[in-house]
Amino acid sequence: MTDSAPDWKPRYNPWLIAVTVTLATFMEILDSSIANVALPHIAGGLGAGQDESTWVLTSYLVSNAIVLPASAWLAMIMGRKRFYMTCVALFTASSILCGFAPSLPLLILFRVLQGAGGGGMGPSEQAILADTFPPEKRGMAFAMYGMAVVVAPAIGPTLGGWITDNFDWRWIFFINVPIGILSLILTNRVVEDPPHLRGKGTNFRMDYVGLGLLIVGIGFLQVVLDKGQQDDWFGSTFITTFFLLAMAILVALAIWEWRHPEPILELQLMRNRNFTASVIFNFVLGAVLYGTTVLIPQFLQLMMGYSAEKSGMALSPGGFVMMLMMPVAGILVTKLDPRWIISGGFAITAAALFNMTNLSLQIDFVTAVKWRMFQVAGLSFIFIPISILSYVGIPMTKNNQISAISNFARNLGGSVGISLLTTFLARQSQIHQSNLVSQVARYGHPMRNLIAGITGSMALHGSGPALARQQAHASLMMIIQGQAMTLAFVNAFWVVAVIVTCLIPLPFLLKKPRKGAQLPLGH
Repeated sequence: MTDSAPDWKPRYNPWLIAVTVTLATFMEILDSSIANVALPHIAGGLGAGQDESTWVLTSYLVSNAIVLPASAWLAMIMGRKRFYMTCVALFTASSILCGFAPSLPLLILFRVLQGAGGGGMGPSEQAILADTFPPEKRGMAFAMYGMAVVVAPAIGPTLGGWITDNFDWRWIFFINVPIGILSLILTNRVVEDPPHLRGKGTNFRMDYVGLGLLIVGIGFLQVVLDKGQQDDWFGSTFITTFFLLAMAILVALAIWEWRHPEPILELQLMRNRNFTASVIFNFVLGAVLYGTTVLIPQFLQLMMGYSAEKSGMALSPGGFVMMLMMPVAGILVTKLDPRWIISGGFAITAAALFNMTNLSLQIDFVTAVKWRMFQVAGLSFIFIPISILSYVGIPMTKNNQISAISNFARNLGGSVGISLLTTFLARQSQIHQSNLVSQVARYGHPMRNLIAGITGSMALHGSGPALARQQAHASLMMIIQGQAMTLAFVNAFWVVAVIVTCLIPLPFLLKKPRKGAQLPLGH
């Protein structure tokens, strides 16, 4: 089967279509990270605790993850353009509702609706690009889409912090409204369904069992990932129960979908070796991208005392590097073996992560910015070829399924990466703190002199003898905790760097694309 229908071309300029779908992509992905720095303000404004306010994030992630795999099936039932516009409209309307939410429960409900709209947008956008552009031009089209995917999470914390500090947290939702309206107008005018999709949904049967298993299974898994560290993972009966239920339901889902003639999640596509590998690489890409996007601002805020806005600014230059490197990757993939490009991207990323293991409390803002720029330069050369190879050898009628599964893998990788890195940081900090306390105890006389010196300094500032000694011990403990947490961050970067290093040779296990026909981008 050929890559595209030779007799069909979109009526409007393909690059206008690319700009249209990329606009909504940027809006949706930006919103997935922009609320992070506003959580304390949301909690205070709605009279909620800090733990309760985290559901503003988790509710969005759960809803988004559930809709992602179902989006291909829903697009086929409703028609891709109609489904896509429905998702944009739902996302925009729920953004208004989030901005006006008078209480936390209502805000969480509106975030669920917003996540449902956002989850269906990405796969449809990627499939629209694959159908709009001929194979030889898809590299640059996916580069434009890729810029939105990677730049939005980078500037989200900075923009969210600035809006929250200078206006009100509700405006982080209101800014979606004009973008959403513009996207709807442009989509209605320039986007159209290709002939192979028209009327397709009339022959489909509703897979209620698959949809139900998907919603419950992914929902349970997301709760485990988001609440595991808070509830001590498998030390909690609640987390253990949810994990076992999630695994059982997801296994049942896999068996059901494998055998179903018209599944929501077409797992039979995993028979294709290249596609299976691209799904795995997407998972790792999500874990590295989103995981490190959390690690760097966390370190700058917790350890260096930076504001949320300034720590977010450390990520923004990395977004500009992505903007420069994505088009380069789009051009190179049409001229070189994509396997070499992916391997090179992993090598650059691994080197950057190993460089980040030099982390210390003495680094300055410029150093943090440079490290992030170095790291994302490598990711640029991973995203584009993976997107390309995921379509190799698969009929164009499966474009919706390919993009849905690929996006799902990347988002799930991000959730797993953030969750495991957060747990790793907490556990490593405890281990290093215990080791440092035992080391301090070995140096009795020098430590007593140090404490005496700090006590004298506190006394000079007006503290009484007893209070000054308490303050001295507290200061020493703060120093130990700071060093322990710094070592935990260093170890986290070591772990991620080693994992990425192990991936460098794996792209060569893929089938080499044939010369001419399938190399550029496509099926």
